[in-house]
Amino acid sequence: MEIHKIIDNIRLDLNQLGDETVRQSSQRFFKSDQMTYFYGVKSPDVKTLIKKYKKQVLALSKKEIFELCEELLKTNYLEEASIACAFTASISKQFIPTDFKILEKWINLYITNWAACDTLCNHTVGDFIMMYPEFIPELKKWTNSPNRWMKRAAAVTLIIPARKGLFLDDIFEIANSLITDADDMVQKGYGWMLKAASQAYPNEVFQYVLSQKEIMPRTAYRYAIEKLSKEQKVVAMQK
Repeated sequence: MEIHKIIDNIRLDLNQLGDETVRQSSQRFFKSDQMTYFYGVKSPDVKTLIKKYKKQVLALSKKEIFELCEELLKTNYLEEASIACAFTASISKQFIPTDFKILEKWINLYITNWAACDTLCNHTVGDFIMMYPEFIPELKKWTNSPNRWMKRAAAVTLIIPARKGLFLDDIFEIANSLITDADDMVQKGYGWMLKAASQAYPNEVFQYVLSQKEIMPRTAYRYAIEKLSKEQKVVAMQK
């Protein structure tokens, strides 16, 4: 009962803070094929709500927090997804190996847009993978999913680890699996992953993108080389 009371209060606050102008403005960042709804609440106000409810939520058991977050993710409201992802990231130190299947289910069933995908995967799923890198082979399986968000998730989960200089060989393997995917959401996802990896391994990523230049879509290619040196970008952009 406590869970549903918290959810009801969060939604009441979101409805009260919602603004039609903000809602319409937010919608412009998402294509019609991304089923996404908005209350029209500005990001700073969403962060204020997270802070408002954080102590109350963290007093719950991990099982209850997962249940609460799943209910928020189900609605496809971006503000609710943002709040859910903040709470799951807050308890990442409590993750155990069996939690992987829960996170995988959430991505497969409830993620319908790039923002929710990135917010959940950059932090919650990324934290899990850094704790349990033995699950990277499971991550690689996502690249063969018919679900575009599972494929994007395989890449964006490794953004923060990539910046830390982790899992470079796995990053290249995931990029190889996704490299000819026609979906721009997938292309931007693995391009971003390569860009993040280039911050720790600029020369290795430079050599990789050059080796894949003939087959890598332009969208992914431009993302991947964005953080390279000026000299490397000049070479990378040569025809």
